[in-house]
Amino acid sequence: MLRTILRFVPLIALAACASVQKESAPTAGLSGAVPAQKADPPSVKVGDRWTFEARSIPNGAKSTRTVVITSVGPSEIRGTENGRPLTLSIEMNGIDSPRGKHSDQRFLSFPLEVGKKWSFTDDYVVNDTDSGTLQGHSQVSVQVAGYERVRVAAGEFDAFKLEANGDWKSPQAPPPGTGQSHTTYWYAPAARIVVKSESQVTYMGTTITELVELQLQP
Repeated sequence: MLRTILRFVPLIALAACASVQKESAPTAGLSGAVPAQKADPPSVKVGDRWTFEARSIPNGAKSTRTVVITSVGPSEIRGTENGRPLTLSIEMNGIDSPRGKHSDQRFLSFPLEVGKKWSFTDDYVVNDTDSGTLQGHSQVSVQVAGYERVRVAAGEFDAFKLEANGDWKSPQAPPPGTGQSHTTYWYAPAARIVVKSESQVTYMGTTITELVELQLQP
């Protein structure tokens, strides 16, 4: 059952009581890149499509998912994930998907600037085809750690690097029913989405997810 905890850690991204602090000024981009002063919420459009591949370490298990945007409203974005209904916040955080539901997930908080920090709490339900559903509660602290170029299967992107550290607990998990998570992920404004994430969760090892294909509307 704990295998499913890895699925809710941000991919496209996964805050009641959220607090946001702005810290140091942004760093300049890499040679040839536009300096990253600030990133506003992405202008997601109907028809935008992204395909991701996730692989687990050390067992090597792989999975693929494709996200397609079908409508963009003032407070929610709707689409499909592998053909099934998907709801995201206007900042591209997960609300409801085939993998589960979140009360207030906030792995992205715009505008993004290097040094910015915030935190959120999330009550989640994660779907598990083997064991039913897994319910739990998480507390997560996030920091925008840098701005750098990242290479994924879909290409190279100038991206904000974010670090998220969390504590989770679940009455359904094996004893002691608590653990920690650490996720490093890269949000690329040009791709309108998180293009890569590396997540480590207590008991479960590491999951790496990256963008392998995208099709954006002009």
